[in-house]
Amino acid sequence: MRVSTAHVFAGALIAASAASATAAQPCDWPAYRLFVERVVQADGRVVDRSTDTQQTTSESQSYGMFFALVANDRATFERLLGWTRANLSANQFDANNVRLPAWQWGRKQDGSFGVMDPNSASDSDLWIAYDLFQAGRLWKEPMYTKLAYALATQIVKQEIVDLPGLGPMLLPGPQGFRTGDVTRLNPSYLPLPLLRGLAHEMPDGPWNALAQSAAKMIKVTAPRGYAPDWAAYQTSQNGQFVVDPKNGDIGSYDAIRVYLWAGMTASGDPLARPWLDALGGMRQSVAQNGFPPEKVSTISGAATGEGPLSYWGALAPYFKALNDERSLGLARTHLEALVAPPGAGREPVYYDRVLGLFGGGFIDGRYRFDENGRLLPKWRSAC
Repeated sequence: MRVSTAHVFAGALIAASAASATAAQPCDWPAYRLFVERVVQADGRVVDRSTDTQQTTSESQSYGMFFALVANDRATFERLLGWTRANLSANQFDANNVRLPAWQWGRKQDGSFGVMDPNSASDSDLWIAYDLFQAGRLWKEPMYTKLAYALATQIVKQEIVDLPGLGPMLLPGPQGFRTGDVTRLNPSYLPLPLLRGLAHEMPDGPWNALAQSAAKMIKVTAPRGYAPDWAAYQTSQNGQFVVDPKNGDIGSYDAIRVYLWAGMTASGDPLARPWLDALGGMRQSVAQNGFPPEKVSTISGAATGEGPLSYWGALAPYFKALNDERSLGLARTHLEALVAPPGAGREPVYYDRVLGLFGGGFIDGRYRFDENGRLLPKWRSAC
């Protein structure tokens, strides 16, 4: 019955979706249109074609929902939500019964397509809950709000733990990240605007305390101003952050999002400036070399390689927040590739497009967050 109810709900949105698409025309977003055309299937699946498995992740679905909300594209938002419900949560994804979405879906070894890893990814869960809360508010749809509350409640139950000497912290997923007294963590999983937004919607939740814990993690694990992809917390000896036992101290494709989230945080947030101040290494690297390093040792500061297009997308809001006009100009130039016609250079891959949409959309004023983490899309006032 739940499945059919969801389908009825989707059908009821068609007229509203068409109206919202018409309303969005004055605020046309070419990079978003290309994302939908080239990365989103008609059934609402975001495909990462740069992978052998042609995978879809809960991350890709959550990001797609956010972009659809920024673009006032309710039809695509509902398609993305519907595919996530059916394929990542086994149709157990409504206000009365929420199953955390599996993080990875794609071509399995036997050639069939389906869930490849049933563990959930907590950052994607946060994004989906946030997307739903904001969609409920902006589109005045209580069903989204109820689902958001149910999902956020499960995040608290299954993915947030209290670490002695630190406080609440987000596990990367429910299973597999705690061994003995060491808990593995991912700094890029904790965007401050999302934590503020969830705190605004659920003031009795752990979200603001979680933001304080995350700020401590960023400060301690970035001694030279570079965020690591992964970190760990050891609860013995009164608790301390340590180098991740699996990935070491390298900052690269995960960590680049830490700068992105910091750059997008409202300047009035009391943690915004300390967060940016802890991440000065990347600005220095770009100022010296004209490009971001692909990989960097967060302990020694030794850097290797040149970061791809996705890095420029992630760093654009960071440069804007730091008033670094030279580096921001470099980022804008690189982001032009997102709207280039086919055949004009290398086709941007999935990660290029999503981080490019986050960063390019932000610096172009298509959306921002207020101090309470509420999404303020351009279409609310200008379209």
